[in-house]
Amino acid sequence: MKTFSARMAHLGTENAFSVITKAKKFEKESGINLVYLQIGEPGFDAPENVKAATIKAVQDNQTHYTPTPGIPALREAVAQYHSKYSSTPYEAEDVVIVSGGKPVMFYMINALIDPNDEVIVPNPCYPIYESVTEYLGGKVVPIQLKEENGFNFTAEELETKITDKTKLIIINSPQNPTGGVIPKELMGQIAEIAKKHDLWVLSDEIYDQMVHDGEHVSITNFDGMPERTVILNGASKTYAMTGYRLGWGVTKNKQMAAYLEQLACNDTSCVNTMAQYAALEAVTSPDTKPAVQYMLSEYKKRRDLMVDLVNEIPGMTCHSPKGAFYLMANVRQILDKLGITAAELCDRIMREAHVLILPGTVFGQYGDDFVRFSYVSTEENIRKGLDKIKTFIESVY
Repeated sequence: MKTFSARMAHLGTENAFSVITKAKKFEKESGINLVYLQIGEPGFDAPENVKAATIKAVQDNQTHYTPTPGIPALREAVAQYHSKYSSTPYEAEDVVIVSGGKPVMFYMINALIDPNDEVIVPNPCYPIYESVTEYLGGKVVPIQLKEENGFNFTAEELETKITDKTKLIIINSPQNPTGGVIPKELMGQIAEIAKKHDLWVLSDEIYDQMVHDGEHVSITNFDGMPERTVILNGASKTYAMTGYRLGWGVTKNKQMAAYLEQLACNDTSCVNTMAQYAALEAVTSPDTKPAVQYMLSEYKKRRDLMVDLVNEIPGMTCHSPKGAFYLMANVRQILDKLGITAAELCDRIMREAHVLILPGTVFGQYGDDFVRFSYVSTEENIRKGLDKIKTFIESVY
């Protein structure tokens, strides 16, 4: 049989899903139910009006192909939404609707990166940034998100990573997995560096409405950036619509928008039609706002609870994350005391404390001092899980 493509050796995965597979296997073999405190899935269902719009779309026979970049009304709604954060208003033609957030990464990096081109990627980070870059023959240049800087890098550190092969900077604010938020001053400095070196920016803003302290700032707020930036956003996180697989890329660069559309056409033809009408309802209807506000208020309460409880565990410390629904806890003292890695600690916590969390190394080399929690679960589960972890750590630390 003929061999597979050599490219596949360079394609990574999202190891968070592998951890779930291992956890399910453990539950089946042991008969023990785990407390899940790791998942990046919203802790709520899609708003009722969004579900109703989905059903209505089916009943109205909105079950056929749409134009590849999406139905015009949704593209216009997304353009209006992102114009609030941009120095230049967006038009419907600047928006390409895609099947979730990942295609924006895949299409943009495909459109830009040739073998040996360099992509600056925050680390720890969402692993697909690196996976796609390496799959396409690019070189990942990691830049460390430092806990002491609120899980941010500095402008000076960014400058040191740029070479004549650098083509793209990827930023994510609010961040997965750290919960960090890039402050306005630093965002402006990143914009100036991108313009100075004629670089593209992929701005992952999927958690843009989940800023618990302060407000969201897009890099497109700065002059000259909408033309060299692709915004990644979508319905999954804000509207709890992960299963709809509905995202979008937004850019004022006409050639990039055309390439995003061309790649989407070759890949999926178009996005699920019913999902597009559901997203239109989510983005435009005043009935959506109370549901979103409720979810965000609950996440903030759960964040505060988790921060307090994590800091009560011996050898485990954390800062209060400013956005998203993730928390990175520093466990270096525990790792050194037990002589184990973060992955080994998480495995022991699963098997002995019966709680599932993720090692920071799932998100890159600079995650080795950390474990990641998600506070989308109920307050009851957060208390239960962290009590179990505390009891376990106290028995071994």
